[in-house]
Amino acid sequence: MSRRLRIDVFFDFICPWCLIGKRQLEHAQVQFRSRHPDVQITTAWHGVQLLPQIPVQGEPFADFYRKRLGNAEAVAMRQNQVQQAAGAVGLAIDLSGIETMPNTADAHRLFARVCETGNAGRHEMLLERLFAGYFLRRENLGCRETLLAIARSCGVDTNEVLDCLKGDATPFAGSPGATSGVPSFQFDGRLTVIGAQPAQALLGAMTEALKESDRERQPE
Repeated sequence: MSRRLRIDVFFDFICPWCLIGKRQLEHAQVQFRSRHPDVQITTAWHGVQLLPQIPVQGEPFADFYRKRLGNAEAVAMRQNQVQQAAGAVGLAIDLSGIETMPNTADAHRLFARVCETGNAGRHEMLLERLFAGYFLRRENLGCRETLLAIARSCGVDTNEVLDCLKGDATPFAGSPGATSGVPSFQFDGRLTVIGAQPAQALLGAMTEALKESDRERQPE
């Protein structure tokens, strides 16, 4: 009987730690597969709208963070922290160039709709493209036309997603298992790791979840 490991990840597109955490998880999975080639890994991504109060047109990014962190110096320190952490996993994130803090409800609805198709390759492509759209291309993920263009670039039939782009800031319902802390990684529903933890920490959680699963499978 094949062994399996399910990973559920809770995230928001506007959280840089979620993209950084995605890269850490990818590194952990490479190491895990080399040690456990017989284990089939399934990874499911679940959207969490962190800021449902953001208006449909978004807010100026710089103003949002000044209000959130108190002053320009605190903002610069936070952005530098993110930039260094991103660079350590091969990402070139420059938050200073982002103009809009978007309402991500429609972006999450788009991703959730595409996930319903069961095409894992397309899910991954869209997930990466939405993250890149915000952090690397500085696109407004709250804009309907931008989301449709991103969907088309990933081979999505836009006629199948038009109805989920409400454009009215209706909050995204999300997953019943959602957590307010993102990124959040759940391994086989047994262990949860919150935050953009190092790959070794995620690898350790994956290994422990597998051990627990193996113990349960053993006959009395």
